[in-house]
Amino acid sequence: MNLLFRPTTSAKRSILILATLYSMASGAVGAQSTSTKPGSWSGILLSSACNADEAFAESPDCTKSIPGAKLALYDDTNRVMYGLSPQESITAHLGDAVTVRGTLGEDTIQLTSVELMSIGLAVGQEAPAFSVRDQLGRIQTLDSLKGSNGTVLLFFRSADW
Repeated sequence: MNLLFRPTTSAKRSILILATLYSMASGAVGAQSTSTKPGSWSGILLSSACNADEAFAESPDCTKSIPGAKLALYDDTNRVMYGLSPQESITAHLGDAVTVRGTLGEDTIQLTSVELMSIGLAVGQEAPAFSVRDQLGRIQTLDSLKGSNGTVLLFFRSADW
């Protein structure tokens, strides 16, 4: 009795096709894990010696220059710290709110530009017209809020209560 298996030509072809597909699939998965994503991110430039929890808590140590630590971008919308490269274009901006553009690879952004963020209106700049609902559901406009001495408006992005 002969127990030796002899693959047919079609079986050999099927094995070859499966091996090729497996090879292509594993190559595609490997390429996805090292892919880069262009875009822009906004946040605060902090010391990389700080972690996201410390940055969220606004620890004063996060804005101190620490020997051996690099600068990182803390994105407070998703509480993520991104490494930044090259460092030369950002070293003077520790603690500043910025928008960076570049390419994200894993957890580091390869910078192409850095812009300081301006928050709010410049002194003397007129506020744009708006209408919003207040806490009681009534419509408020810039005109309805104006007082005899002017108006102070404060908007904040989020509160973590």
